[in-house]
Amino acid sequence: MLNHHATMFEENAKIIAHVHHDGEQAIMRLHAPKTAKQAKAGQFVHLRVSQAKALRRPISIMLCNAEKGTVDLLYKKIGEGTHQLAERKVGESLAMLGPIGVPFNLSDTSKRYICIGGGVGIPPMVFAADTLQKNGGRPIVFAGSEVPFPFALKPSTFLLPGMQGNTTLTITSLEERDIPCRLASNAGLYGCYEGHVPNLARDYLLALNEEERQQCILLSCGPHPMLHAVARLGRELNIPAQLSLEEYMACAVGGCAGCVVKTLEDGQEKYRRVCVDGPVFDANILPEFA
Repeated sequence: MLNHHATMFEENAKIIAHVHHDGEQAIMRLHAPKTAKQAKAGQFVHLRVSQAKALRRPISIMLCNAEKGTVDLLYKKIGEGTHQLAERKVGESLAMLGPIGVPFNLSDTSKRYICIGGGVGIPPMVFAADTLQKNGGRPIVFAGSEVPFPFALKPSTFLLPGMQGNTTLTITSLEERDIPCRLASNAGLYGCYEGHVPNLARDYLLALNEEERQQCILLSCGPHPMLHAVARLGRELNIPAQLSLEEYMACAVGGCAGCVVKTLEDGQEKYRRVCVDGPVFDANILPEFA
């Protein structure tokens, strides 16, 4: 396992945009040039949400712009900490640790990366797809949500095999960067696949021939039931999968060992910290997802 403590530093991040969306969701843009320059897809930051709340909150990075020094975060207001974060205004600054964790392995740009994200697991998929596209890769994004998507949407011009007739919408910013994308929801959202997002990805993969499928790699982040489904999909079709785990974190820097997960490596059981030994793991070393 790689140790990514060396990439971690504290940065005073200034809020330059903070937009609230339906479903208790918000997107925050921070001016954080050091993080923007060094962060990789799958890593996260640890924010001090207010002076009154000493315990920080881990949030996945959605996009970085190294030239402008900006970092985009998508979060959902769930507990006290994220509700306090939602009250922060443009012009204020946040104490931020980052970038933290082991990122996705995107080194083989000859492969077709199938990025499957659910809810607040969508941001790492956006970041991974953006990184791959910039490096000559071939990403495809499948995103699922049970509340309205916090992005501008439009009908896609990309024709993807295996798509049902109503599965037409894409995230506008991805379409503009020539990244194919389709959406899934169980909430009856127009233009979306009706069902869980791993099933949407499965329809696409089954429409490929065997040679094309064996050129694919699955990337995923989202709730555990969704990750279980992606791991099963990888086993069914013999496609490698990298999973970014969502766990409650206290310190998020590897000190408290409060976010451990069991792995099986070279026949040996180990306990790895999701924050710094992950959050990204190969599915084949996670017994929980076997």
